[in-house]
Amino acid sequence: MMNTDKILAESIAKDYVPKDSSKIVALKKLDARAKLPATIFTYSCGIVSALVFGTGMSLAMQVIGSGMAGMVLGVIVGTIGLMGCGLNYPIYKRLLEKGKAKYAYEIVELAREIAEQ
Repeated sequence: MMNTDKILAESIAKDYVPKDSSKIVALKKLDARAKLPATIFTYSCGIVSALVFGTGMSLAMQVIGSGMAGMVLGVIVGTIGLMGCGLNYPIYKRLLEKGKAKYAYEIVELAREIAEQ
């Protein structure tokens, strides 16, 4: 019980220690810069794909439009939106790997400098 209390106390205290070290700030910025393009793409693609999928469902269920042509168009549009949703995560993983690879050397070197202090 004492060991978990100590760990909890240290983790809470760590949030209140001033982090004015420019190297830590630079490390956080590099990390964010490596992940930002993948994150922006994922949210954008996910939102657009979900909207396309919803439009296709609305057409297929004839909430908007009518007739057999509207239903067929809805199935096609919905399938395109569903494929976009399905491909979103694999594309995100690939973009994240590229971003991490691009900044890996700088991040590792800066982390090593911080750890040696």
